[in-house]
Amino acid sequence: MARKLGFTFLLLAVASICEAAAIFNPISESHKSAAIELFSPADGSFSSLEEAFEALRTFEILGIDTKPDLKDSTCKSVVDILSSESSNSKDLYHALRVSSLLKCKINKEALTGVTSRLQGSVKDAKSLLDFYYSIGGLTLIKDQTSEVDVLLDDADGIFQSIKALSQSDGRWRYSSNNPDSSTYAAGVALETLSGIITLTSSELDGNLIEALKKDVVKLFENIDKYDDGANFFNDQHQGPVSATSSVVHGLTTFASASGTLNIPGDKILGLARFFLGIGIHGNSKDLYHQVDALACLDQNRALVPLILSLPASVLSFTSQDKLKVRVTTVLGSTSTTPPLSVKLMQVFTSGSKDASIINQELRFDPKEEVHTLDAFPAGVDVGKYIFAFEIVLSDPEHKKIYATGGRTKVPVYVTGAIKIDNAKIEILESDSVESQNKLDLSGKNDVALSANHLQKLRLSFQLTTPLQNPFNPHQALLKLRHESGVEHIFVVGNSREHFKITLDFLGLVEKLFYLSGKYDIELTVGDAAMENSFSQAHGHIDLDLPEVPEKATRPPPQAVDPYSRFGPMPEISHIFRPQETRPSQQLSYAFLGLVFVPFLAFLVGLSRLGANMKNFPTSTAPATFAILFHGGIAAVLVLYILLWLKLDLFTTLKTLGVLGMFLLFVGHRALSHLASTSSKVKSA
Repeated sequence: MARKLGFTFLLLAVASICEAAAIFNPISESHKSAAIELFSPADGSFSSLEEAFEALRTFEILGIDTKPDLKDSTCKSVVDILSSESSNSKDLYHALRVSSLLKCKINKEALTGVTSRLQGSVKDAKSLLDFYYSIGGLTLIKDQTSEVDVLLDDADGIFQSIKALSQSDGRWRYSSNNPDSSTYAAGVALETLSGIITLTSSELDGNLIEALKKDVVKLFENIDKYDDGANFFNDQHQGPVSATSSVVHGLTTFASASGTLNIPGDKILGLARFFLGIGIHGNSKDLYHQVDALACLDQNRALVPLILSLPASVLSFTSQDKLKVRVTTVLGSTSTTPPLSVKLMQVFTSGSKDASIINQELRFDPKEEVHTLDAFPAGVDVGKYIFAFEIVLSDPEHKKIYATGGRTKVPVYVTGAIKIDNAKIEILESDSVESQNKLDLSGKNDVALSANHLQKLRLSFQLTTPLQNPFNPHQALLKLRHESGVEHIFVVGNSREHFKITLDFLGLVEKLFYLSGKYDIELTVGDAAMENSFSQAHGHIDLDLPEVPEKATRPPPQAVDPYSRFGPMPEISHIFRPQETRPSQQLSYAFLGLVFVPFLAFLVGLSRLGANMKNFPTSTAPATFAILFHGGIAAVLVLYILLWLKLDLFTTLKTLGVLGMFLLFVGHRALSHLASTSSKVKSA
């Protein structure tokens, strides 16, 4: 049911009121680190005044100091924009916003000129954004100085012009020519109309204000909701973060200007849950929208949520621990909280709708500003519970001012050591016990069992809590690991009083792949609330199973350790081929002499044929070509020797191709000279 929120503050226990509770904690140091990383300009200045305002506003909210040189350069840009005649209303608006944060020195004449231009823009405005920038700029000037007259002449008419853009579902259009409506535009419209209220010398028509309040109620009727109780607004052109931030900014501004609002209390609480639950954004604009919206809820005198923060999203305690909670604003402040107390009202057992009525007040420590539950209620044993806390205001009159959000349900794990009794392992044959071994599941065991396929293995034990209640852990698994590495896991059943599992090997021979031999026995019992959870071996069993049938399923190949290939490789043993026997040294020298016999025969043949140097050219050019030709032939012979000694075939062929073209050229010139000389001799 909606309640009147004509608040100075709104007390918010930001946790889910459903069974699957969620815990929301205030702004932390992580947000500061993210803001410094995302907003710090790389080159020492911001790319635009809009970006500068988002960064400076985020720094201001989070308590981050601005560098003096950055302030000076930004203020210079502000003065340039405000002094320029070509600056439009949007530029002036962003410049005035930055100036309101940095307190830039702007003379009265400049502000008077800007005021005149913005008032003219209001008269000429055709769209919602035109009104937004112009009226927003005038509101900023009013907040910065009282020496300039920024009041509007026809506030009622301007209000009605903007109100004409509203839709029946609470959303707004950007202009009369644009049929699309937007949730983001609704926030812009609320902030703009709030500015009109502050810029009029007389009160506006009350009917206009009441009509706008009804639009706000309609807008909240279409709000979206997550399962954890977080409420948000979506928009077809803007993301949920920016759209919800716009509505929150407009809503808090309008609430401050107009007074009370009929807003459902649970939906206001859900808005704070949404911004606290989205974490830390890696996008600078979304981080600004998140922090700015939380600051609006925290700083505005009409809507200031406070949250009931806890150490973690899932709390784990022993029965001797103390549970502490803190009531703060969404920005982590405790200075503005009213006198109050926190009570533990109910304790739910996980999975049950039944609850114990507690009504136990937590002790308040004014020094640490925390509320402490010194001892858990009687009957709270090891396990999972849901604690329902309630914030109680000390002054009954504060119920008209603060909204506590009902009861806050928090999941709590109470941990402890579980007692293990009557643990034993048995071999059965025809349901009669063949052998029995008692186990100490909290210590070491090394049982040695043997069985065939006609027998059974039975394992049983009891688990009890410190209050002697049966305990049902999250996991109870029995593992059999064959010596070949094949593993089989079985779930241990629970009969409330005992945990027991019976393995009938006759029905398991196929699952065991007919693998006889040694199986290691390992038992795992674990739970988040069980402090003495364990997973350890308790011995082995030798199984004698039937022979493997031909069509039986083979065991799967075992996984190979990927790091094993980096280990030492097996040693390679190799015997080289024995050295072949060589001929005697005298025989080798005789063969070398025979190799030179053809060369000697060649020289003898030349002398017999009468070879001589008489026709060798004597003039310079022909002699040069002749020498190069004979040198090329010698180079080819040397190339053959190198092929025999060290060159490969491909290198030899490439070199031979180059030498061949060279020999073709110089040989042709040398032989041409010989031919011409011979023809001259014959003609003579």
